[in-house]
Amino acid sequence: MTGFLNLRGKRALITGGTQGAGAATVALFRDLGAQVLTTARNRPETLPEAMFVAADLSTVQGCERVARAVQDRMGGVDVLVHMLGGSTAPGGGFAALGEAEWQAELNLNLMPAVRLDRALLPGMVAQRAGVVVHVTSIQRLMPLPAATTAYAAAKAALSVYSKSLSKEVAPAGLRVLRVAPGWIATAASIRLAGRLAEAAGTDLEGGKRMIMDSLGGIPLGRPSTPEEIASLIAFLASDRASSITGTEHVIDGGTVPTA
Repeated sequence: MTGFLNLRGKRALITGGTQGAGAATVALFRDLGAQVLTTARNRPETLPEAMFVAADLSTVQGCERVARAVQDRMGGVDVLVHMLGGSTAPGGGFAALGEAEWQAELNLNLMPAVRLDRALLPGMVAQRAGVVVHVTSIQRLMPLPAATTAYAAAKAALSVYSKSLSKEVAPAGLRVLRVAPGWIATAASIRLAGRLAEAAGTDLEGGKRMIMDSLGGIPLGRPSTPEEIASLIAFLASDRASSITGTEHVIDGGTVPTA
């Protein structure tokens, strides 16, 4: 990979970079020569303080803190990767989602990208170069009504916002792209498969099949790895993809049944 791509000299902010695909993206960007700053609520011991800022990006104040750190530590940014996302909403369909649950999903999956873009894109426009990658989800195309309605709606909003932004800033030399993962084999998702397996009296592979079945199947027969997600993001952020903008790139093992 490092022989094909390089990100040398690029200043990159990667949100949610301490676990799963986010951590894999941070590691790969560093291997490819980028100067990386990442953020989450708490710093893991494996990350040096110089490349981390602790912040709650679901708040206005947290986004402001990260934007200031980008300016103070790197003098701006060349690549902005929005990895942050997830869901804390309860199951039970639309009736289980009150005002607080809806606002929490939007504040986690949409507004951090909007706020950080608003703070950092003017610098990219001024330098007439930059790449923004918004990590969406196939859930915007395949929501699960019992569990992911609010999350899927927030990711759909992020996708539409990203497309509109790409049209606005492309004439200034900026590229804005989306990456839409399906099921990723993170430590958390493997633990979920284990819990499902235990409850159903089967083994771990049986638990994984239960997750795949809930998605309507994965033709490839397995989830994506965090490293595969990171590789796609690194390619899109690199000069190898310099004419690609405004598009969404699905990485889901064939889960989405239509193009």
